[in-house]
Amino acid sequence: MDKRSLSERDICTKFITPALVSAGWDVNSQIREEVSFTKGRIIVRGKMVSRGEGKRADYILSAKPNIPIALIEAKDNKQPVGGGMQQALGYADTLDIPFVFSSNGDGFVFHDRTGSSSMVEQSLGLDEFPSPQELWQRYKAWKGLSDAEEKIALEDYHDDGSGKEPRYYQVNAINKTMEAIAKGQDRVLLVMATGTGKTYTAFQIIWRFRQAFPGKRVLFLADRNVLIDQTMVNDFRPFSGKMAKLSTQSKTIERPDGTKESVTLAMDNKRRIDSSYEIYLGLYQAITGPNESQKIFREFSKDFFDLIIIDECHRGSASADSAWREILNHFSSAVQIGLTATPKETEYASNIDYFGPPVFSYTLKQGIRDGFLAPYKVIKVHVDRDVQGYRPEKGQLNRDGEEVEDRIYNAKDFDRTLVLDDRTKLVARKITEFLRESGDPMAKTIVFCVDQEHAARMRQALVNENADLVAKNARYVMRITGNDKEGIDQLGNFIDPEATYPVIVSTSKLLSTGVDAQTCRLIVLDREVGSMTEFKQIVGRGTRVHEDTRKLFFTLMDFRGASSHFADPDFDGEPVQIYEPGQDDPVTPPDETPENEGASRSETPAENETILIDPNNQNLTNDTKTGPRPKVYIDGVGADIVAERVEYLDENGKLMTESLRDYTRKAMRQRFTSLDDFLRRWKQTERKHALIEELAEEGLPLDLIADELGFDLDPFDLICHIAFDAKPLTRKERADNVLKRDVFTKYRPQARAVLEALLEKYSDDGVISIDDPKILKINPFSGMGTEVELIRAFGKKNDYIRAVHEMQTALYEESA
Repeated sequence: MDKRSLSERDICTKFITPALVSAGWDVNSQIREEVSFTKGRIIVRGKMVSRGEGKRADYILSAKPNIPIALIEAKDNKQPVGGGMQQALGYADTLDIPFVFSSNGDGFVFHDRTGSSSMVEQSLGLDEFPSPQELWQRYKAWKGLSDAEEKIALEDYHDDGSGKEPRYYQVNAINKTMEAIAKGQDRVLLVMATGTGKTYTAFQIIWRFRQAFPGKRVLFLADRNVLIDQTMVNDFRPFSGKMAKLSTQSKTIERPDGTKESVTLAMDNKRRIDSSYEIYLGLYQAITGPNESQKIFREFSKDFFDLIIIDECHRGSASADSAWREILNHFSSAVQIGLTATPKETEYASNIDYFGPPVFSYTLKQGIRDGFLAPYKVIKVHVDRDVQGYRPEKGQLNRDGEEVEDRIYNAKDFDRTLVLDDRTKLVARKITEFLRESGDPMAKTIVFCVDQEHAARMRQALVNENADLVAKNARYVMRITGNDKEGIDQLGNFIDPEATYPVIVSTSKLLSTGVDAQTCRLIVLDREVGSMTEFKQIVGRGTRVHEDTRKLFFTLMDFRGASSHFADPDFDGEPVQIYEPGQDDPVTPPDETPENEGASRSETPAENETILIDPNNQNLTNDTKTGPRPKVYIDGVGADIVAERVEYLDENGKLMTESLRDYTRKAMRQRFTSLDDFLRRWKQTERKHALIEELAEEGLPLDLIADELGFDLDPFDLICHIAFDAKPLTRKERADNVLKRDVFTKYRPQARAVLEALLEKYSDDGVISIDDPKILKINPFSGMGTEVELIRAFGKKNDYIRAVHEMQTALYEESA
């Protein structure tokens, strides 16, 4: 057997896996092959939406299922033993795996990331691979786990038999939490971006905790009824029979499969608690309050609960005098775990001060890059009244006939102390324009307003703008606020991917957190958002990916300058485009800025427009009066739109005003330092398609970029032209140049005919992977003979592949 002729997969099957089995690793429970651990980033540029290739490890070795300790990257035998090490170390860093191996079938290179070995890297023979026991003992020493702590850290995950497994970052969060508990840490903070499955993570933590400590009792706290109810019938369902809600109001909840399930209650109508359950879920508002009679939690003894998990802990438990904090103080002996997407750290409140630094964090940026969360575009719409302010004319009367106070009103006043109805109508009109111009007026939309009254006016304005769709179904537009029972009753339908209505909902704060709106495609901000924590929560309403309905990205439409938070270093998201429509421009973003080869940068919108349109910088008045003031309503005062700019966020989080072509040029030049560098890489890569796939994985899908920019070029020429201003050749010109040089004269007639047909195929279709023998099965080759016959015309298969590689080299000899 010629080992060098074997594929990477053959190397795994014939050499690496047998070496692992000989070392004592169990194929069924400890060895996993070809493990995909990210989805692949969703890339949005103009109308082009694609998904990059996900990351995949060749081998992950686990002490027990979902407790990974080692990773192996395999390469074919043409590469050195350690050829996969750098790639493997990147994967290991993401997966938090300490022991890393590379192999080409001849042996292993072992890298110990724990720092406990005398040599960081060493070479091992095929028969020297460490046993599971040896690597686990090293792992234990690295983590500092005693024998008793080891038992807790190794407890089994829940497996429902459906094949569902936690994602890699959930595994990291769960394992780090269990290790912290094993080592006696009783305050734990997990930071996970909205939409990354905090509730499922909490379920697995509770499951494993109760495996380690049978019969222990658990309290799960949240601040939204929908969070409790959906959790009980979905993620926490395996606890049925041992689980109850601390409430007196019974509910029937519909599950995703259409079945209905009643929520078990732990309280009767007289608010007496049944203490026979082991897992309790509670709405903190329902078990505490300002009066002593409302503090239901005091009915439990201080040591009743052994584990408490606080969902969205940034909202209630961060401040020392909060309602949640008194619950946590009462059960101070319990292990307490805080879950949040936005850890709060301010002068006045800190959940890090209470829980300690996070044991694990998974950010919005990581979620978007891994492809688990949806990227988004931002549309900044600037109303002239917000930018320029409004000063009433002398003697201006309000709707009630009273004179309006003479001062300058700005964005902070509108819809809070002063109402310009024309402004509300303008916002509603722009939302409607966007939905219709984007081609999807049924896209689920949340409009965040200043308060409940503003939400009611916004609903009315949207109803009038969409009279035709409202006539078909009155629930097309609805207000969902805390004081609107009809609206709240429709919340379940709004977040249900299968329910068409409601489509547009106006709200103030009710939907800013904890609502799993998987198919929400448009988020509108018509109120200021001063808190970074709240801004992240609002953005999180749209970050869920829902591939069944092709919801792969969403749009944030900002009327109040709230997206200035993007410039804050604490913001970790990545908008793919920011668009500011001018007065006569469509509200939908263009695919890219107008392409003008001769245009100078000065002809684009000025950089200081951002400063001019930021309402947070317009401190035009100091109102010293105290106490709530009635709103002033003024009719007949017009409002219009100003300013335009398109921006992309680069890999460093900086907003860049540039076209898709400029963006691609910059990214290419970061990838290849010079034209010579690119030419060297291209010539050294045997499979040209592998380099194209590598670029696509990094967010540069060349075929789609070529379509978007209107180029019909070979990827080679596309890169040379866009990145390095080289004159491109067409595929036909390249093919003709090869024929002129008589490259094929050394081959026999049938082999020469095959190569000429391949060249014509390249000229017509731009086929990159022409070195794949399977191409010989299609026209025109199928009419020239069988695949075996055509390869024999060259000699052996390797002779055919060598001939094709020589032809490819000849194709790219002229690089400019």
